[in-house]
Amino acid sequence: MINAVGREIPEEILKITGKEPFKGNHFFDGYEYKKDGPSTRCVINSEGSKLVENIHEVLVKCGIKDGMTLGFHHHFRDGDYVVNMVMEEIHNMGIKDITICASSLGKAHDKLVEFIEDGTITNIQSSGVRGKIGRAISEGKLKGLAVMRSHGGRVRAIETGEVRIDIAFIGSPTCDDYGNCRGIGGKSDCGVLSYSMVDADYADKVVAITDCLVPFPNFPAHISMTKVDYVVVVDEIGNPDKIATGAAKPTTDMRKLMMADYCTQFVVNTPYFKDGFSYQTGVGGASIASTISLSKIMKERNIRMKFGVGGLTKPMCDLLENNQVDALLDTQDFDLNAVESVINPRHFRISAGEYADPFNKGAVVNKLDFVILAALEVDVNFNCNVVVGSDGIITGAQGGHPDTAAGAKCTIVIAPLLQGRIPAICTDVTTVTTPGESIDVVITDYGIAINPRRQDLIDAMKNVDLPFKTIEELRNIAYSIVGEPERVQFDDKVVGIIESRDGTVMDVVRKIKKFEFSGE
Repeated sequence: MINAVGREIPEEILKITGKEPFKGNHFFDGYEYKKDGPSTRCVINSEGSKLVENIHEVLVKCGIKDGMTLGFHHHFRDGDYVVNMVMEEIHNMGIKDITICASSLGKAHDKLVEFIEDGTITNIQSSGVRGKIGRAISEGKLKGLAVMRSHGGRVRAIETGEVRIDIAFIGSPTCDDYGNCRGIGGKSDCGVLSYSMVDADYADKVVAITDCLVPFPNFPAHISMTKVDYVVVVDEIGNPDKIATGAAKPTTDMRKLMMADYCTQFVVNTPYFKDGFSYQTGVGGASIASTISLSKIMKERNIRMKFGVGGLTKPMCDLLENNQVDALLDTQDFDLNAVESVINPRHFRISAGEYADPFNKGAVVNKLDFVILAALEVDVNFNCNVVVGSDGIITGAQGGHPDTAAGAKCTIVIAPLLQGRIPAICTDVTTVTTPGESIDVVITDYGIAINPRRQDLIDAMKNVDLPFKTIEELRNIAYSIVGEPERVQFDDKVVGIIESRDGTVMDVVRKIKKFEFSGE
């Protein structure tokens, strides 16, 4: 069946998953449903502590068994130890057929490949995967399907009951013996626990894992004791050096600086750049440079930002420090400056649901004026790919890309025309993760393309001195430099699906036909 972005979704996949093909961003607007709820064991007569001796014991208490779905967050990123320590114990216990439902998985979780190969893990649901797990899925080693969801889409799937998490494991930088969790303090400080809030709300069993037990009450709690069943203290929940890096540094790459300048000039010439505008940007070099240059123009024109949102870095936090923004709404902290900024009373933690869930009564992304994003590929229909590499290997994550792109008034994608020798602007992306109807502007080092759907933006830029081109012209320039690349050869076997944020199928990911493993 052909969906709204022109992708053929096999009937067999629709039947197996019970899903529908993607029908457009606003197809479910106004849809009503009844939220799911967890099983809850009441605690009335208690010894006053939820401490359990170790991971093995807590798994037994939670009734771990074959076929369960386990929830994890990714706030520790490449420094995460929690997923591996839990899954290793499950493997040692001989448990099989586990589904991992994580907010994201990365190189820190390469060890899971051996558990995929032996059947301990048979299904993965995540915003994306990086490292050896992506390679293993692309090889067809995962018995079931990999389901890639946006951050908002994950919350939707859990709230609707499409996904029922049996046990959620929440790595917590600090926690008391009754389960009050905070994302700050201790030796594994990550700032916020936004992605785990939905797990705490909806999982049947919730386990807090910490390496810093503090006296009760650990208030104000980011995850309340009322949602936590057990607490386990371990030596380390993460590597602090890889949880939050040093301050994100401005790029010195001239190509990125040029794209950043194009982006800033485009933003300030739109009708949305005015006092009280809202903004989100990524962590790439061009995005960071654009935020820095934008702050200078804001100061010159005496324009304040109403709020900034998303995963935060130093340049966004500097806006708060310099009193150029009223509030920061935080779902993830990418550097130490962002972690340290959370103590500011105008730096607010929000849940992933508040941030981007399309099935609640209105998320923050709907109030965005601008979002600045990146992409691996953009095609002539403005569809974006942020998950599958040009070699066909799963190598990235949707994150909040589809959520913010759908919600913002002006969605800008910054991408170099060429990624090495691979055209980033192409006829058809390898895999669609964000539909072209969500993308308004594409900025490259060779020019800027405005989506023809946005005649208002085209009109606004008529007298602006920027190198505007059509998206087809950008593609043609890329092909004239490196040639039109041969398409990746895939088998018929579907190894994963790309879910739209509303739960319909945006695209499928197939097993690559010829896979040559390149060791690291």
